[in-house]
Amino acid sequence: MKGPDEIRAALVEAARRLGAPGAEIVLERPKDPAHGDLATNLALTLARTLKSKPRDAAERLLESLQLPAGVVRKTEIAGPGFINFFLAEEALASVIALVIDAGAGYGRSAGPGNPVNVEFVSANPTGPLHVGHGRQAALGDGIAALLEWTGWKVSREFYYNDAGGQIERLTQSVMARLKGQEPSEDGYHGSYIQDVAEAYGSRRPSGSPLGLPTPEDVRRFAVDYLRKEQDQDLQAFGVKFDTYFLESSLYSSHKVGETLKTLERAGHTYQQDGALWLKTTDFGDDKDRVLVRSAEKGGEPTYFVPDVAYHVDKWTRGFHRAINVQGADHHSTVTRVRIGLQALDMGIPQGYPEYVLHQMVTVMKGGEELKVSKRAGSYVTLRDLLDEVGRDAVRYFFLMRKSDSHFVFDVDLAKRQTEENPVYYVQMAHARMSGIFRVAGRAPESATPGTVDLGVLTQPEEVEILKDLAEFPAVVRGAAEALEPHRIPGYLEKLAREAHAWYHKFRVLGEPEEAARLLLARAIRQVLANGLALVGISAPDRM
Repeated sequence: MKGPDEIRAALVEAARRLGAPGAEIVLERPKDPAHGDLATNLALTLARTLKSKPRDAAERLLESLQLPAGVVRKTEIAGPGFINFFLAEEALASVIALVIDAGAGYGRSAGPGNPVNVEFVSANPTGPLHVGHGRQAALGDGIAALLEWTGWKVSREFYYNDAGGQIERLTQSVMARLKGQEPSEDGYHGSYIQDVAEAYGSRRPSGSPLGLPTPEDVRRFAVDYLRKEQDQDLQAFGVKFDTYFLESSLYSSHKVGETLKTLERAGHTYQQDGALWLKTTDFGDDKDRVLVRSAEKGGEPTYFVPDVAYHVDKWTRGFHRAINVQGADHHSTVTRVRIGLQALDMGIPQGYPEYVLHQMVTVMKGGEELKVSKRAGSYVTLRDLLDEVGRDAVRYFFLMRKSDSHFVFDVDLAKRQTEENPVYYVQMAHARMSGIFRVAGRAPESATPGTVDLGVLTQPEEVEILKDLAEFPAVVRGAAEALEPHRIPGYLEKLAREAHAWYHKFRVLGEPEEAARLLLARAIRQVLANGLALVGISAPDRM
């Protein structure tokens, strides 16, 4: 779109001429259309440098501003010194050609090309994935996609433990079922444990020549069985990972031990009561933390140590940016892991890794909260939701609210094929734009800018849509920078609302504006499709 880039470049040059080279230019779309199409606070930020009052600085900037013809039809100074720009119709309509030329790539931008590790889900293989894992899968995949769209080299990672207390309880629970017994009170009681036991019983255990179950063989089988099941659920959810990282590998490769030695060499540890402690209070923690328990308590490293070792491994693998998507119940690990990494004196930045924490999910159906699954026994599974409402609705619903907000998943709403259902509403907008071409007997691709006069798109509704289409790349960049995928559904719903209103109010075929409106319909359709693809949701041509 003509306008933002030209205005930004002209402001940079104007600031340079006034003695403020390198000024940061912020151009934003005002909430009130009466304040123009774009606005900048540059005069306020440069007032001190220019030794002027903000409004005087704004006047000096405008006097020095040299814009190409056909970009802006009016400028004005507002409030304490904001400069508002009203774009020319030609500049607004130019976004259509940009959308059509870029096609599926519209909204993507060049970026650093640096590697970034996004770790999410990371569920231990002790049972089916629950709805909290589902929200995390959608968030993690959405963040990864945003980073890919803005030029990062993304690696999706799944970290899990194949040993430890939870896996021991899993093993004992399956062995109890193999013996026809109930698992212990602290074991796992869902019917899936019986499924694992029956699957185990149908093969000859490799760990015993007599065919008797051994704990080690049952453990390996159960972990493998449940990991495959989790992968099947994630595949049905449209989520794939590049790396699966086992916590046990941190011990077998001696990385936990190496991390402990490095912490001791750095001088941030001490012995007390037979345990090894890290002086985390030196780094702002409220109390010091135990690294290795006393012999009386088993003499094993605490969970804190492999967490630090794991992130050292990420760093040494070349991921100098790492993002962890976790439940809000993990908030206490954020400070500890970062402090542990600082205490190593390896030059790892203080904010490494970055965290995106999400709140819990409540599932409602028929006005009542669902708390259990027939299979899991104690919680609602991701598979339950997928089977009930489908992948598109589950992904959209999990992404449409900010991650730090508690989310109520309304099953009845997700199944409703009405405008109340936001995912249906957005997909219907795409289908309606497609339907215009179907009625016209033309493929959307047949509508090309060429010599079409786009200046006829002057209706207020059309102008607003053009502004929204132009804003999509900036929305993607902003969502990526903030690690907030929910901004994309919010944008799509606004564009869909305007598209539906335009569709109902104006005729396209057989009107003098037909050629221009077909191009507008094609551009709307393309941007809706791109936004839906970004969050992993289909864009149907018919509904």
